[in-house]
Amino acid sequence: MNYQTVEYEVRDRIATVRLNRPECLNAMNRQLIDDVANAFRQANRDPRASVILFCGAGRAFCAGDDRRAHQHFSDEASAREFVDAIQQATREILLGDKLVVGAVQGWAVGGGFEWALNCDLSVWGRGARAFFPEVSLNLLVTGGVTSLLPAIVGLGTAREMLLLGEHYDAQALQDMGIAWRVVDDDGLQDEARALAVRLANLPTSSSRAMKRVLNRVATQSIETALQLETDATVDGFLDPETTRLLRDF
Repeated sequence: MNYQTVEYEVRDRIATVRLNRPECLNAMNRQLIDDVANAFRQANRDPRASVILFCGAGRAFCAGDDRRAHQHFSDEASAREFVDAIQQATREILLGDKLVVGAVQGWAVGGGFEWALNCDLSVWGRGARAFFPEVSLNLLVTGGVTSLLPAIVGLGTAREMLLLGEHYDAQALQDMGIAWRVVDDDGLQDEARALAVRLANLPTSSSRAMKRVLNRVATQSIETALQLETDATVDGFLDPETTRLLRDF
């Protein structure tokens, strides 16, 4: 299957899902969101693949929402349909059968940072940077982050990251437990692929069961979080102030 904004390939039992809007730092528009969900659905069903490698083309992993593509939603139904599409991408990444390795370079912002957190293990380039701007834009995070992030870094640090929108470098993210490993930028893809190969060589049944059990135990409220995030984000999209803040960001 061909996608407009994502590259999909399988080699040596590794399915690679590569964001492919490098001209705008792989910023998220509706097409990219849908392509990510569909590519992960394909990868999770692809008998040729044992593990999924998630990465971005060009200088960034994903710079968050594409401000040029932002639209003000005038009715709740259309806003909810859009946010549901974002949450569906997370379900395919986080709740799919296969382990996901993230390779993060450059910026991982907002929804892009959320996708990095949805990976089971992530390798970050030394020059990578990440932050959550949502609250300052009159929005809420999505991607199950309200459940995932406190489970990884603790509630206090999660509050800091989500409310204050501070920028974090790759080393800080490794210290927090978000980045599995930090490597030189030019070695990122090789390191991430080596990790994917290592995971692909694990017994299929036990490795997939481990992903399933860890996610269910560590984030028991993930579906509740996704629903509450959706409701709050829909409210934000319906507020004209959000459009102004996004335009000025």
